[in-house]
Amino acid sequence: MKPAQIENFFATLQAANPNPQTELEFSSVFELLAAVLLSAQATDVGVNKATRKLFAVANTPQKILALGLSGLEEHIKTIGLFRSKAKHLMETCRMLVDLHGGRVPADRESLEALPGVGRKTANVVLNVAFGQPTMAVDTHLFRLGNRTGLAPGKTPLEVELKLLKRIPARYMVDAHHWLILHGRYVCQARKPLCWQCSVNQACGYKLKTPAPAG
Repeated sequence: MKPAQIENFFATLQAANPNPQTELEFSSVFELLAAVLLSAQATDVGVNKATRKLFAVANTPQKILALGLSGLEEHIKTIGLFRSKAKHLMETCRMLVDLHGGRVPADRESLEALPGVGRKTANVVLNVAFGQPTMAVDTHLFRLGNRTGLAPGKTPLEVELKLLKRIPARYMVDAHHWLILHGRYVCQARKPLCWQCSVNQACGYKLKTPAPAG
C-alpha cells in the first residue's frame, strides 16, 4: 500500500467513525487492564458479561485480592481459560498493591512485568488509558496488515513495527481501534465483506469477495 493509499484508507475510516472506542467495558484504568487480561482468546461480549458482575463487587486490586482466588474464579468461570487468568489477575493485583501503590503503571516495562500481561495487553492499556500511539497487534490487525498490504509481516511484532512506521501520526492514537473494528465487522477472516468495504479501493487484496447474488 502506497502512502497516498494509506492516507485515503485512514481518512475514510476516520470520517465514518471519528471517535472509535474499545468494545470492552470499563470505568477505570484498572478495570481496563483486568478486562484486557481476561480477553485473551475470548470475545469482548463474553468478557463484558463476566466483568459487569465482577466489577460490581470488586473493581480495585485490593478488592480482587479480598475475593480470594476461588471467589475470583467463580465470577469469571464463563470465560475461557478462567483458572489461569484468575491466577494471573490475582498475582497482578498483588504486584500492583506491593509495587505501585494499587495504581496501574503508565510505562511498558512495568506493565509487561505483570503476570499475564504481554506486549499486546500493554499496548492496549498504554493506548486506551494513557493515549500513547501504540499498536496492539491481535489476529485482526495481523490479518489486515497482511491482507490489505498495509503492513505485511510474518510475526505480530513485524506487523506492529511496520504499522507504527507507515501510519501517519495524526491517525496513530485511533488507528488500533479502526483496524480492530474493521477486521471484526468487515474484513473478516474467512469471508471478507469486500462489497461493503469503504476502503477497498486502497486495499491490495487480490481475491476480493463479490457481492452475493440476488
